[in-house]
Amino acid sequence: MQINQIGVVIADDMEFLPLKRCLQQRGVPQTTGQAWGCELVSFRWDGAQVTAVQCGIGKANAAAAAAFLIAGGAQVLLNIGLSGAVAPLRRGQLVLGETYLETDFDVTPLGYPPYRKPGQAGPYRADEALLAAFCTRFSLQKGLLGSGDFFLTDPAKKQRYLDELSVLAFDMESGAIAAVCDKCGVPFLSLRQISDGADGESKEEYREFNDRAEQTLAQTLLEGISHLLVQ
Repeated sequence: MQINQIGVVIADDMEFLPLKRCLQQRGVPQTTGQAWGCELVSFRWDGAQVTAVQCGIGKANAAAAAAFLIAGGAQVLLNIGLSGAVAPLRRGQLVLGETYLETDFDVTPLGYPPYRKPGQAGPYRADEALLAAFCTRFSLQKGLLGSGDFFLTDPAKKQRYLDELSVLAFDMESGAIAAVCDKCGVPFLSLRQISDGADGESKEEYREFNDRAEQTLAQTLLEGISHLLVQ
């Protein structure tokens, strides 16, 4: 498939700002504006049109942004953001989602397995071509990303996710985006950076890391897109 349009979902303003700065430093023309209640930036990158939206945190915001981008013609969806470490990972480390699961979804009282939506697949899988493009370009750990509409600070819940599911890292968006992409048949991949340990110290660790507005994620995203487009 020739990729002409790529959508990028970014939740937080301090995760979105580094992408705009990175483009500015590289002299890439940007079109900025508002659409669907989101801030967006659109630019050309190695022949493809890329539209990135800052949707706000949480699964509903992320799912809505994913649906809007797909309806607007995005052939591929990517997601970047910060995550809490569930597996032993260092702060600042980049990881890739190989599979995705909404770990706050629970209809077990109705007789369904934990974390599973009736009649739907799960965990959702990353697109193999996208995963291969980023794994070939970068040496990154990959695994299951858990997501839910809460900030993970509970050590017991963290340990359960690790023991029951082998969750690599936890965020508030990737599982919802993966669910939308699965329904629409659109390739998806999430690239995350570890900001905190998903435990009692997470609030301070996350705020300190988020306030840095580092460009590592944005730079890796752009290099990964370049590698994807030349394959």
